[in-house]
Amino acid sequence: MTRGSSYWSYVEGRAAESEAKMRNVVYAINLTLDGGCDHTNGVPDEELFEYSTHLVRGADLLVFGRKTYQLMVPFWPDVAKNPSETKADREFAEAFVSKNKIVFSQSLESAEDKNTTIVRTNLRDEIVKLKNEPGKYILVGGVSIPSQLIELGLIDEYRFVIMPIIAGAGRRLLEDISLQKKLRLELVESRIFKSGFVALRYLKQ
Repeated sequence: MTRGSSYWSYVEGRAAESEAKMRNVVYAINLTLDGGCDHTNGVPDEELFEYSTHLVRGADLLVFGRKTYQLMVPFWPDVAKNPSETKADREFAEAFVSKNKIVFSQSLESAEDKNTTIVRTNLRDEIVKLKNEPGKYILVGGVSIPSQLIELGLIDEYRFVIMPIIAGAGRRLLEDISLQKKLRLELVESRIFKSGFVALRYLKQ
């Protein structure tokens, strides 16, 4: 695995390449060894925050469902305004706040973040439309909306961070989804952090 500045040059180069074609939908999530994806599992360190910050910076649109959005906002905007937070936390927060966001929700009445648009139309149609617009990749977070996009075949790239934790309980990816066929993915990058977290990047075959 390439490390240091050369690693980020490679990541940014790949992001630039994607601008010339249909935008990729990238799904990023942290998982325990037993498949748990609850946001309370694990404590990211500065190295993982740096990884996540570069991932957010490389996108020009963030997509969430209501539950994930309300976990992120107003939490991260408040961190961005707080000078007592760590440098790593504030850099991630500032990257997050700077991005345009879409929230798919039928119940959310208004968005607290000024860069957020609430979408109530068909998920598939909206994502297909966004993929055909010019720009960098679309970064998707959470569980429910990404699970639906996986079922629809609209996730192009997966960024899994595996935590050295066995949770034994909690929410799992694709819990309420039945895939019609197995998805085969190609591992194209991996990175081991000092904490034991492992970042894996897969492309849809």
